[in-house]
Amino acid sequence: MIAKGRNASELFPAVVKNVASKNIEIKKLVYVYLMRYAEEQQDLALLSISTFQRALKDPNQLIRASALRVLSSIRVPIIVPIMMLAIKEASSDLSPYVRKNAAHAIQKLYSLDPEQKEMLIEVIEKLLKDRSTLVAGSVVMAFEEVCPDRIDLIHKNYRKLCNLLVDVEEWGQVVIIHMLTRYARTQFVSPWKVDEVVDEYSENNFYASDEEQKEKDQKLKTTYTMDPDHRLLLRNTKPLLQSRNAAVVMAVAQLYWHLAPKSEAGIVSKSLVRLLRSNREVQYIVLQNIATMSIQRKGMFEPYLKSFYVRSTDPTMIKTLKLEILTNLANEANISTLLREFQTYVKSQDKQFAAATIQAIGRCATNITEVTDTCLNGLVCLLSNRDEIVVAESVVVIKKLLQTQPAHHGEIIKHMAKLLDNITVPVARASILWLIGEYCERVPKIAPDVLRKTAKSFTNEDDLVKLQILNLGAKLYLTNSKQTKLLTQYVLNLGKYDQSYDIRDRTRFIRQLIVPNEKSGALSKYAKKIFLAQKPAPLLESPFKDRDHFQLGTLSHTLNSRATGYLELSDWPEVAPDPSVRNVDVAESAKEWTGILGKPKKEKPPEKFYSESEEEEDESATTSSSGKCLESNLYFQQLAWKTVSSELSGSESDSESEKEDKEEGRTDESSGSSSPSEESTDSESDSKESAAKKTCRAVDE
Repeated sequence: MIAKGRNASELFPAVVKNVASKNIEIKKLVYVYLMRYAEEQQDLALLSISTFQRALKDPNQLIRASALRVLSSIRVPIIVPIMMLAIKEASSDLSPYVRKNAAHAIQKLYSLDPEQKEMLIEVIEKLLKDRSTLVAGSVVMAFEEVCPDRIDLIHKNYRKLCNLLVDVEEWGQVVIIHMLTRYARTQFVSPWKVDEVVDEYSENNFYASDEEQKEKDQKLKTTYTMDPDHRLLLRNTKPLLQSRNAAVVMAVAQLYWHLAPKSEAGIVSKSLVRLLRSNREVQYIVLQNIATMSIQRKGMFEPYLKSFYVRSTDPTMIKTLKLEILTNLANEANISTLLREFQTYVKSQDKQFAAATIQAIGRCATNITEVTDTCLNGLVCLLSNRDEIVVAESVVVIKKLLQTQPAHHGEIIKHMAKLLDNITVPVARASILWLIGEYCERVPKIAPDVLRKTAKSFTNEDDLVKLQILNLGAKLYLTNSKQTKLLTQYVLNLGKYDQSYDIRDRTRFIRQLIVPNEKSGALSKYAKKIFLAQKPAPLLESPFKDRDHFQLGTLSHTLNSRATGYLELSDWPEVAPDPSVRNVDVAESAKEWTGILGKPKKEKPPEKFYSESEEEEDESATTSSSGKCLESNLYFQQLAWKTVSSELSGSESDSESEKEDKEEGRTDESSGSSSPSEESTDSESDSKESAAKKTCRAVDE
């Protein structure tokens, strides 16, 4: 019923009775039901608490873990003390699986009652010392939820977490890597300063003398030395770039991006490109992060340029991101190849992608001056395209390009003015009118005629186009009032009674500035400076440029907005904090393990591979067998008595000498470990005496 979405809360009393069932499968189903309806039936849910408390003492670790998991999922404030006690006991459980569930329960209890934070931090501190790889990821997740600012809890466990990282489960690796990234940004100095020094020196090395070069090299050596713990983190996370889990690879990539020297960060590019063979959801996230990386460090992905070529089977969102990356990687060396690729993309049936390609061509023309004219001519050719969306986007991009160098492109403006009658997209029409109005002095014959045509269709135009018609009329009134004075007043009268409030407001504003009267203020004197001022050229930038302040691989970076629970990366410290805080005392670690595993077992003394006692036992065995063979001979009987007495005296002396040698060799060990060796030597001598007596009896017989 629950699976079908039906309300089964009425059956709560009948279902709760089965919580004490010995059948594990029935128990699991009851647990699922309790987690779903316990919050609605709080009074009845309390009836099952005693059963869970008994299950927490069950010999089976799976039952203990399940009981703790369900108990912590029952969101009833009354049982918070019981949950707290259960978590404390489970954190000391011998089973790592139960301790893992205790770490999961910490987050649930904290969300239910945040006042338990201090007690939960004590449990987290205890579990952070756990050396089980099964527990590490869960307790770090609890740390991130409850007390992410308590960096002091990580100091003693930093090296242990770095060393355990390879063996932790995949999703635990992601959590630990993100936590260690934040930790490293607070404990180590920036490794990027040395890269800046290297770049600065490399520019001047050509003209520098040998002595100056030696001084610079010496200064470079003393400038930065990476902390061993910093290097430990980078070294232990590097193998995870080969992980099958895309989230782990992305986590390592963001760690290298934020922590590694710039010369070493390039190793993540190959692994990220490998993820582009995954499903489209993974591709989308990876491409977003690559787009941010490629803005600041183009060299990382330039060798893999062809990996970002668009495929016909890619969805639009993937095509757009790949196009963004290709634009970021464009330079003088590969721009000709990319422009040929872009020509193919413009012909795509996906109109949104074709429009994005035209914008990319405009960005390339702005960033690489060598191909500006080529790109501009290509965009002008697109104005004759049958597709209105392509033409409209071309007009918008041409408008932005002409703002960068308008003096040489009067012919293009004339050509665009001729196309105005055929273009129906409001954005494109508005862009053409803005260009004609902005550079009306360069096309004095065409501009008044354009205003005349647009005045006829003013009432049928879009609001965006109407605003540009008003601007065009105002600029022509100030520069060529003889021809356009009456036409401008006609347009202003149309705008005065327009349905749109914005149009009416803009009309009143323009009229007061360009048509002075007695009520006009001082602003009317500066009308030309206001309308005809030179506008700054627009910057065609990547939309991913402003995402670098978010940590890579996070939800906030994907959304380009701060998400709930986002933890910012701190700036690098100028001076590194004391690294000795990460040193762990051996005695402390021993105490931790005795608390978990109980009393340590006494170690047996090491036995020699070829010991003297074995040789003596062999000799005693041979003498006993010879005694059996010579039963009837009295001479051999006396001889046997003599050999027995000599063996007894020899074994005692040998055991004493062995004991002295062993005591001298174990002077560093405790007195408790030496007692078993004494007992063992006594037992050996007793066994030899008993063997000798048996030999004597056999001889007597």
